[in-house]
Amino acid sequence: MQLQLQQLFKDFDKLHLKHGDCNYHSIYGAGRIKIPKFMFVFMNPTGRNISASKSWGGIRAPWIATKNVWKIFFELNMISKKNSDFIKSAKVDDWSVDFANKLYEEIAKNKVYITNLAKCTQIDARPLKDYVFKEYLGLIFKEIDIIKPKYIVSFGNQVSSILLGKNISISKLEKEFEILLVKDKKYEVFPTYYPVGQGMRNMPKAISKIKSIGSCKK
Repeated sequence: MQLQLQQLFKDFDKLHLKHGDCNYHSIYGAGRIKIPKFMFVFMNPTGRNISASKSWGGIRAPWIATKNVWKIFFELNMISKKNSDFIKSAKVDDWSVDFANKLYEEIAKNKVYITNLAKCTQIDARPLKDYVFKEYLGLIFKEIDIIKPKYIVSFGNQVSSILLGKNISISKLEKEFEILLVKDKKYEVFPTYYPVGQGMRNMPKAISKIKSIGSCKK
């Protein structure tokens, strides 16, 4: 099963050389690459993701060998209880190439694609400047155009604002979604609270909003 857009890797890697940590590798989007129901857009990867290691031999995809973010995918029935329980108890070294691949195959089967706006890996969770994210806009639009997701969920004020080209404050939203135009095709973008790190307290709000998309949008 093809899980990634390998035709974009070289362009992502060029920007990683410019903006990422030289000790790590780019992290690419992964999941269902043709018309998924959801495309989830996070910020940027960090060295906590074991697949950013240059010695990693498997899929380089968001959140591998991390814990908290997978809670949201379990609550949305996008990963199994078996896989969720493993992630909760696993240490970094317990994550194998085979498990990472199977996890993303499950994500793909559930019509989900997970990516970061910026693919340049940082050593830690330090914030990136807006201009770095903006250099990835052309590529995220290519990603969207190839994948053609039914709905896009953008996490956090910064990512949502840059993706949509307007100031977005999640706590003050007046509309359920915004329209993003990519190559004359309109996409519904649902800005949502960032559910990890300092935003962990907002995970229930993010889950509730995403569930509402699924319940009223067929």
